[in-house]
Amino acid sequence: MGLETKPLIVPHPYWPRDLKLPHYIPNDRPMWQILAFLFSVSGTLLILTWLASGWRSRTTPALGTWRSLAVSWFAVCGFIHGVIEGWFSLYHMEIPGDQSFLSQLWKEYAKGDSRYIIGDNFTVCMETITAFTWGPLSLWTVLAFLSGQSHRFVLQLVVSVGQLYGVILYFFTEYRDSFSHSEMWHPVYFWFYFVFMNVLWIVIPSVLILDAWKHLSACQRIVDTTKLKKR
Repeated sequence: MGLETKPLIVPHPYWPRDLKLPHYIPNDRPMWQILAFLFSVSGTLLILTWLASGWRSRTTPALGTWRSLAVSWFAVCGFIHGVIEGWFSLYHMEIPGDQSFLSQLWKEYAKGDSRYIIGDNFTVCMETITAFTWGPLSLWTVLAFLSGQSHRFVLQLVVSVGQLYGVILYFFTEYRDSFSHSEMWHPVYFWFYFVFMNVLWIVIPSVLILDAWKHLSACQRIVDTTKLKKR
């Protein structure tokens, strides 16, 4: 009688705990190093875009503090969407066993949402659209504001609506799954990774949508008034 073989169980930090990841390799970089990279690059982009906003204001209408912050936000979005989420879109099948820096970043983040370690269909589709649509459009928005292009608030509205719609679907699909892909109430993995780092894409785009609405409505009122005067 032959010996029965049990399936290989690879230990991992993801939820649900019975998740099978036969090709998973643990990160060899500590959490602080991964987060330091993410926030240092984002911070550098914020500063550089802020400085660029001040420099461009000599040849275009002054952007002001609030507008410079908004433009800097879109620069960070371009990096996160295009580079980080673009990596996930292209290499989501290899991430569990890959030790590239960005793969390790996603393996760390997946502790707050294991859909990123299993290549969940919705997550892959959403991140692909985000990377190849909102990423380039975010950078275009930055350039539009720095150069004073007339369609800058149209871009702000389009990108912000897309971001808001995507993150609402992101939360709602996980709610429908009973938050089964994370350790509920964990201070870092649930509250910081899953909640805080995604709520930003609800709060900030919502504010920018209202801001774009206000500016585009004001422009339309001027056009309507001009047409009435001509008549």
